[in-house]
Amino acid sequence: MSTPEKKSKLKKLHSRNRHLAPYNFEKLCAVYQPLSKYIKPNKENEPTITFSDREAVKALNKALLKTYYDIDYWELPKDNLCPPIPGRADYIHYAADILAESFDGVIPRGKDVKILDIGVGANCIYPIIGNYEYDWNFVGAELDYESHKNAEEIVKKNSRLRNKVDIRMQFNPNNIFKNIIKQGEKFDMTICNPPFFKSNQEVMEQTMRKIKNLGGTSDQKPIQNFGGNNSELWCRGGERLFITKMIKESVAYKHQVKWFSTLVSKKENVRILEGILKKENTRDYRIVDMQQGNKVSRLLVWRF
Repeated sequence: MSTPEKKSKLKKLHSRNRHLAPYNFEKLCAVYQPLSKYIKPNKENEPTITFSDREAVKALNKALLKTYYDIDYWELPKDNLCPPIPGRADYIHYAADILAESFDGVIPRGKDVKILDIGVGANCIYPIIGNYEYDWNFVGAELDYESHKNAEEIVKKNSRLRNKVDIRMQFNPNNIFKNIIKQGEKFDMTICNPPFFKSNQEVMEQTMRKIKNLGGTSDQKPIQNFGGNNSELWCRGGERLFITKMIKESVAYKHQVKWFSTLVSKKENVRILEGILKKENTRDYRIVDMQQGNKVSRLLVWRF
């Protein structure tokens, strides 16, 4: 991960991101020794891992979380999303910039800041990073029972997260905020990494493209290096319909949430979503471009 090409790409991360420099595999392996069995030299004879190998990515994540975010326990069910941590950290830092606007440019820190993570996932990654970086309190909403249970286990087994992260089950797949935000409860911001795809077929097609980009072959079995179960990766109508529902439902919670936000993967969805935000009479919205390597995504933020 330390070729000149990779170095230039990493510079596109947020300036406060802990992962601006190439991965220090010697340091990571010293902290989490099991990572060492996945290390191999790249073409420049520098240490790296095979990023198409999910177990290698999982070991790298464990090392990163232990080294930089004080996380001792982080396990995932074999089918759940194994997130690329630098990109997830970027979302948290850009969210902090938005919140700072209300405090004369100073990022609010501490337990009085409360963030709602819609679709916290089995990995619980946004609460882990957000609590470590800014000492924020989190509520994580999750639709999938096994993911909910796993996220709870991560919170329970890391003392730093206990009493600071509350994992809640969303029992109705038609709801986003309803039954999660309690009466009288206030949040500074909601965050979301929505399911991007419309179908499992789209997921498989994307997986094959990713395998080729990572140096695999077209006949390789389509197993995602970052994993992901159905609820994490796709929903009917894809991200456009999901975010449309989120915007419309957010109207009912405009007095309980200062800022709403979500990632938008597909550029062509942005203009349509902007139109919906205008129709719902939002007071303010903006699109923040984010880029990690070849991946470009957008952060859509709005308030009433």
